[in-house]
Amino acid sequence: MRRRRYRSAAALAVLVLLAATSLWLHPEGALPGSASSSPERGRAAQHVRHQGSRPAIVPRRAWHADSVDTAPAARYAPAVKAVVIHHTSTPNGYDCATVPRTLRDLYAGHAYGRHWDDLGYNFLVDACGTIYEGRAGGVDRPVIGAHTKGFNEGTVGIAAIGTFPEGETVPGPMLDAIARLVAWKLGPRGPDPRGRVTLVSTHDEARFPKGAKAVLPVVGGHSDGYPTRCPGAALYARLPDIGARAARLQHR
Repeated sequence: MRRRRYRSAAALAVLVLLAATSLWLHPEGALPGSASSSPERGRAAQHVRHQGSRPAIVPRRAWHADSVDTAPAARYAPAVKAVVIHHTSTPNGYDCATVPRTLRDLYAGHAYGRHWDDLGYNFLVDACGTIYEGRAGGVDRPVIGAHTKGFNEGTVGIAAIGTFPEGETVPGPMLDAIARLVAWKLGPRGPDPRGRVTLVSTHDEARFPKGAKAVLPVVGGHSDGYPTRCPGAALYARLPDIGARAARLQHR
């Protein structure tokens, strides 16, 4: 009986020693090959952290978006790789309650005037920080817009409602809302909003000929890929700040 007790005590001591050695070698409590320490799980956790929460978005039906009878179905990219910031070149100093009417006017100009069948922008943001759904197809999907010739696929077009030349003040609520939208649309597997990305031009009228590889800001302006003054010097100067804010919202 004593010998059995002695053997049991010895076996217990060995188990305690093995456990202590494992904790010393792996202080976080994860053994090699375990699910909690696998590279795949670590990368997945990292991606989840790098997406901001979905902001409130006013749907198309709320601003009474029209619909072109012959409009083709929405087209989708594999993923969102970059954000292109625009301004609408409409007057500043507006009452935000009038924005739905402005959106309907923009829709008419894009869908009928330019024969794009819909708004070119995926989203629009007003001076009060309200985000509106633009082009149809689903706000949570990578809808291909008609907002930057040569680089529509894989980008999301966000238009600031107003005009922002040099010397103009960009409203703080507008900047905050754009940053929140960027942080959400670029996650969870998108690039760092403070970085740059390589895109392939699809049109010779862009700044880069068709088929050329262009290294562009992840959060860039319309003028980065197309010869235009959009989004205006004042708003363009704030793009690095928008990227930095979005990165913070993604916990980078």
